[in-house]
Amino acid sequence: MKKANRVIVIMTDTQRTDMLGCYGNPDMQTPNLNRLAAEGTRFDRAYTCQPVCGPARSALFTGTFPHSNGMWGNSMALGDNMKTIGQRLRDHGIHTAYIGKWHLDGGDYFGLGRCPDGWDPEYWYDMRNYLDELTPEERLCSRDASLNRDPNLTEDFTFGHRCSNRAIDFLSRYEDEDFFLVVSYDEPHHPYICPRPFSEMYRDYTFPKCENIWDSLENKPAHQWVWAGDSVRQNKDELEIWHPDFLGCNAFIDHEIGRVLKAIDVHTPDALVIYTSDHGDFLHSHSLSGKGPAMYDEITHIPFIVRWPDHTPVGDVCPHPVSHIDLSPTIMDVMGLPVPNLMEGRSMVATLESPGTRPNEVIFMEFTRYEIDHDGFGGFQPIRAAFDGRYKLVINLLTSDELYDLDEDPAEMINLIDSPGHTQIRDALHDAILNWMNATRDPFRGYYWERRPWRADARPATWDYTGMTRQRENEEYEPRQLDYKTGLDMVTATRKK
Repeated sequence: MKKANRVIVIMTDTQRTDMLGCYGNPDMQTPNLNRLAAEGTRFDRAYTCQPVCGPARSALFTGTFPHSNGMWGNSMALGDNMKTIGQRLRDHGIHTAYIGKWHLDGGDYFGLGRCPDGWDPEYWYDMRNYLDELTPEERLCSRDASLNRDPNLTEDFTFGHRCSNRAIDFLSRYEDEDFFLVVSYDEPHHPYICPRPFSEMYRDYTFPKCENIWDSLENKPAHQWVWAGDSVRQNKDELEIWHPDFLGCNAFIDHEIGRVLKAIDVHTPDALVIYTSDHGDFLHSHSLSGKGPAMYDEITHIPFIVRWPDHTPVGDVCPHPVSHIDLSPTIMDVMGLPVPNLMEGRSMVATLESPGTRPNEVIFMEFTRYEIDHDGFGGFQPIRAAFDGRYKLVINLLTSDELYDLDEDPAEMINLIDSPGHTQIRDALHDAILNWMNATRDPFRGYYWERRPWRADARPATWDYTGMTRQRENEEYEPRQLDYKTGLDMVTATRKK
């Protein structure tokens, strides 16, 4: 494998797959991302680790699940002993820069405005830094989509444009260096600020309705009913999904990504370019709004495109399930570095080079809470889920569970959790979830995840559960942990207690 000396990750916030033309919606004006897909490989079964901004990013940039790294919800910081991909690459002499939304410092939505360890402070630019550049009056305007009606609004006012400017400057200055660059846009997330012509593109457009707009939530978990509220009784025949600012901002950020791609083509045309988004948005599917404690495809299935000249096939499509948890291990691998034991994903280099190669038999997702600062969004809603490319099992610890066959029921309308004909696949996915929780030292693991009403062969509840000890292995940055019984270096991290 030829080493990748330059890796660029471009990401957006709250972008569904069907908000890109290359994923099958011709009404979406995304020519630059469409071009990226045509020049590289599109992944049709890519999934976030948790459909919330901060936790999703924690998995992307540490290679560990939110339950492992401490970011169980927004406004929670990464654990002090967690190392980001930026720190790991910097410590191997690679120039690392992060431009844009971070959301991993435990601050409010905008961040703390401070460059974390591992990244070039000259290029650090989060949303707090952006707001610090504005007057109080401009800050108010920047949070209100009515600004889009102002004909004097120009793209240079927006966060996305200023992020692109910094990325273009970095690429022009460091084209001859080994580097890892992240360009992390907040757009098209609310407040959807974008200038004309983008703000006017979708004034007369209604987003197409999937059949799950009419989901009655019959035989669905109780917390989804609470979440849906009165919308479950809304007349969906009369519903129009009209979001001109959201979709206009979606087109605008494609334009900004195009500016960065043009600079890449000029300065580092051989770079590995990875594009993705952190999660999607329901847009009324299943009578739900935004994102949160559910594992439906509208919020968990995300766009993922990779272009790596002379490595990724041109215009190809990977049909296999892939996960954000594998991004950091993949970057370590393509940089010619060993993948740390602490990382909970695996390198996808073989799949990048041959999209028919399946990287995972099962991918996993989770939810713990939406945000620690707010009482809303359902509060504490622990969920663990597994998807094998066809079947998706969702364990909702506090309510009831779900099983969907996405080949036969892509809209996830029919809950098969109690279907006698699906017992074998259901229980196999359940075992996979339990094993994953154990292997990743999930702090919420315990017998209650196994003893579900439909699991006839669940073991009796015991205080010791599996009776295993599972210690950390982070030898790159910590001394090897010690065995409690002997005080000596542990021989194996996972062992009988």
